[in-house]
Amino acid sequence: MTGARRGPDGRFLNPDGSNGGKRLGEVLRLMFGGDGKRWPRRQRDAPQPPPAPPPTGHVAVTAIGHASFCIAFAGGPVLLTDPVWSKRASPFRFIGPRRARPPGQALAALPRPDAVLVSHNHYDHLDLATLRRLAAAGAPAVLTGLGNAALVRRSGLHDVTELDWWQTHMLPGGHRITYLPMRHGSARNLRDRCRALWGGFAVETAAGARLFFCGDTAWGPHLEQIGARLGPFDVALVPIGAYDPRWFMDSVHMDPEEALRAHRALHARTSIAMHFGVFKLTREAIGEPAERLAALRGDVDFRIPAFGETITLPFDTRD
Repeated sequence: MTGARRGPDGRFLNPDGSNGGKRLGEVLRLMFGGDGKRWPRRQRDAPQPPPAPPPTGHVAVTAIGHASFCIAFAGGPVLLTDPVWSKRASPFRFIGPRRARPPGQALAALPRPDAVLVSHNHYDHLDLATLRRLAAAGAPAVLTGLGNAALVRRSGLHDVTELDWWQTHMLPGGHRITYLPMRHGSARNLRDRCRALWGGFAVETAAGARLFFCGDTAWGPHLEQIGARLGPFDVALVPIGAYDPRWFMDSVHMDPEEALRAHRALHARTSIAMHFGVFKLTREAIGEPAERLAALRGDVDFRIPAFGETITLPFDTRD
């Protein structure tokens, strides 16, 4: 498998060779086409207990909200994915997508992470304010895609490793992290579209657990390639929301039907839904992604976590 390719302008391309992300004209068309279904200003959920350490042979996955998870492997590392505890996914404190519900757990209630996985630089996935809090609390290592290290280091986290697609990194203890191609894009402003790489992660612990974290992606054959090469996965964290209207979002995000297709392509034993119900990025109602998935999944083990819930699952120890 090869790493990411760049176009003639030096910008990264998607696995299928398409340009990642959205152009300004498309964004303006979406902005002036209406906001879609109204979301509640504040959604209240039942509080969940802080996560407990998983028993031997298990992994504990705590859903903080959107793409933020705390993942604790028995006998392995504690990982934090795309941590965002801020009130807005925006460069500004007064405008931009605002949290409809608070983080499911306080940052202080979680075990100290051994590493932070940052999938890409969009504001709903890379939040400098939260990374500064992590830096002040113990400065874990950060793994991310090419071109993101300088931005992450602005938070005070200096142990940052950039990875190309299919490149691996070993954590202390013999745990393997692989950065994976996704069909999406990157940008922090109007001038840096696709200058930094986006992707997901596969985690294989020394004890044999295998976990997939998507980050963000549209459907594509890259998911089948990942499943064939690195699967089966004990757990896959798969996005189900921010998909409407499809003319705009189908090249960057999956809908619930495609999320189920991804579950099968990845050969996941259990999938856990993510990327829904926190930031209003598109036009569907706040509860629609979870409702559609619940109606479609049948006997497929595709969990819809409560916000703050810890799902503890066994993993397959392979020889």
